Amino acid sequence: MEVETQEALSTSLRVVASKKQVACALAEEVVILEFNSGKYYGLNAVGARIWNLIQEPRIVSDILNIILSEYDVEPDRCERDLAALLQELAEHGLMEIEHEKDS
Repeated sequence: MEVETQEALSTSLRVVASKKQVACALAEEVVILEFNSGKYYGLNAVGARIWNLIQEPRIVSDILNIILSEYDVEPDRCERDLAALLQELAEHGLMEIEHEKDS
């Protein structure tokens, strides 16, 4: 199962925010309401930046490079944290993963 998770979050994949949600910025954070479940989710400032980046389809490696250029973070940690956030967004129906062959 771990292999599937890593494969699903390949840096060559394109991701985009789901249309089945509504989000609101609060200071530097974002609150998201997912329509199907009616649950709210909150993102801190870095998560909010990533959320803003995926409002349009974007390649994961591009997101990684942007975050590395804007924040003082080790590349390995950034990649792990980004993968974890994107996986969580996808699991909650807040983001869609488009495989290369889907393009």
